[in-house]
Amino acid sequence: MFFLCKLSFFLKKIETHLQKHCDLLAYCLMPNHFHLLIATKVNLSDDLINKAIQTILSSYSQAINKQENRTGSLFQQHTKTKSLESNAIYAETCFHYIHQNPLRAGLVRDIENWEFSSVKDYAFLRSYTICNLAKARLLFDLPDDGSAFLKLSYGIILKENLDKIM
Repeated sequence: MFFLCKLSFFLKKIETHLQKHCDLLAYCLMPNHFHLLIATKVNLSDDLINKAIQTILSSYSQAINKQENRTGSLFQQHTKTKSLESNAIYAETCFHYIHQNPLRAGLVRDIENWEFSSVKDYAFLRSYTICNLAKARLLFDLPDDGSAFLKLSYGIILKENLDKIM
């Protein structure tokens, strides 16, 4: 239960600090890392996006460290960003990779059972989302039927080397 509360808090940080600059298209929060697929709303500098992510990570780490009476970093690696603007096929592959991450990590048997992923939003398995579903459906030609979306997601076979570049 504690893990769930922490991840809910992290999602709230994303909603508060990042969504004024970007549309969130997909996310997956894992026990030791996270993936976000975003589309900037206007031509913003990378510095502004990086600053928003830095604020999220810093405020989240401070809150958890205070709650747990600990110090130090909560995340194993530095945050990495990759522009997908010039490669629509790769962006779509990343979209599905993000949703398949808990399955590939052995945390769930079905992607729709991972609570902290936007796959539930696209499959209409919860009523509230912080993702811009309409924009992602348009960009990636996603079905607007939940079961059709899940069928598509399960049918996407990801290249093994995608793990190395994510």
